[in-house]
Amino acid sequence: MSTVQEIQYNRAKIWQIGFFTFNNTATNVYLFLIGFLSYYAAGIAGLAVVLVGTLLGFARFFDGLIDPSIGWIIDKTESKFGKFRPLMVIGNIVTALSVVLIFITHLMPEPARIAFIIFALVVHKIGYSLQTSVTKAAQTVLTNDPKQRPLYMIFDGVYNAIVFTGGQIYVASYLIKKYGDFTLPLFTELVITVIILSAILTTLAVIGISSKDRKEYYGLGEDTVETSSIREYWKVIKGNRQLQLLTLSASTDKLATSLMRESVVTVMLFGILLGDYALSGTISAAILVPGLLVTFFVTWLARKTGLRKAYLTSAYLGMFGLLAYIPFFLLLDDTTTAVSMESIGFATIMFMLLRILSQSFGGAPTTLVVPMIADVSDYETSKSGRYVAGMFGTIFSFIDQLVSSLAPIIVGFVVAAIGFKDAFPTVNDALTTPLFTATLVLAFGIPAVCLLISIVTMHFYKLDSKTMEGVQEKIAKAKANKKNKDNTIAM
Repeated sequence: MSTVQEIQYNRAKIWQIGFFTFNNTATNVYLFLIGFLSYYAAGIAGLAVVLVGTLLGFARFFDGLIDPSIGWIIDKTESKFGKFRPLMVIGNIVTALSVVLIFITHLMPEPARIAFIIFALVVHKIGYSLQTSVTKAAQTVLTNDPKQRPLYMIFDGVYNAIVFTGGQIYVASYLIKKYGDFTLPLFTELVITVIILSAILTTLAVIGISSKDRKEYYGLGEDTVETSSIREYWKVIKGNRQLQLLTLSASTDKLATSLMRESVVTVMLFGILLGDYALSGTISAAILVPGLLVTFFVTWLARKTGLRKAYLTSAYLGMFGLLAYIPFFLLLDDTTTAVSMESIGFATIMFMLLRILSQSFGGAPTTLVVPMIADVSDYETSKSGRYVAGMFGTIFSFIDQLVSSLAPIIVGFVVAAIGFKDAFPTVNDALTTPLFTATLVLAFGIPAVCLLISIVTMHFYKLDSKTMEGVQEKIAKAKANKKNKDNTIAM
């Protein structure tokens, strides 16, 4: 009699999970860099604010459009170096070349700059998608143990905290102090740093996945049902409601976090509303440890109760934190002096607590969704015998990028609506009522609505911990039957 406990899970060593997670970090350092592109494009390359926002939105939209093709490439790739490692390396090289092109746009003749930066952004999204899609797809081969898959979140949470917190400190407290503003030398130093760091992280990720990047771990191994045509792929996607629900829920959550991390929104919140842009780095550093504790708590919750419940709990707390910010700021007499790390009072403590809720809990679903995509892929394998992890990961990315591409467009139109048509708000702009309102809407209002949509959708998602135990048992039985059949034939 077979039980869930008898399943021989494909488990990974802890260091393998930690190393492979660096693949996502390698792409996130580029995500962090591109977050400042608005200031380069408008301030140095001389492009209009609304145009810049539209271009960045187009780039993310294009990223989504090519993702299904990237998924097809992943599913069809088989080489002596495996399925995933070649794409990780190629993607990182292409992405590095693309950012060099992006940040030399100002050297082009003025009439050609728009066309040149569009071309550079297209190249960037091809390389970025190649590498980042592997992060989602390769979760299926790294481990299928329900107790191990959530461990990805600990590593990714720690790495992202270092990247986005350390990166913000690096930019706000070092580069801005060194160069005075978002100048060309600032971007030159930032680009070189990011390229080197991402290459190192990619190398470590390749080492982490090397022993798992083999055919025996792809679905049912040799017995995996081939999916060869677009019609077959469409049939699989159309028939997997859990993929559709997860994609919609995670995409709206991603839009919320994208808006909160937009460099323009950060400048408006800290540089103008709070009157001290350096606070963005200082406060991020101050809440780094509590934020990591949140990551450990959500990971523990996911291992104990399942990924779905941890996702919902995090999203609820994140939404509460965002909504609470609005009355917090409306009740302050002077926002530009209320929050200070030099004289820490009630307002500063409350701001940091809400920051932990909104960012640490609100951002947790974005990390949890990566192992959840592996769950959906395994669910499909248990139903049809197909291994389409690449396509599932990139279909998810397609909708994810389509929705998150709205972030820079939303920011561009909102700031243009309050008078910033030719340049984005900077740390040198004075706080006005329109700026105050726009900041609350962009930093808290719209993200809270996005999280609400994410929560409602996730309530219809059915792949909880009990269901996934049944999925893994079914896959294990299929593999065991194949092994027994082969042994019988051999005898």
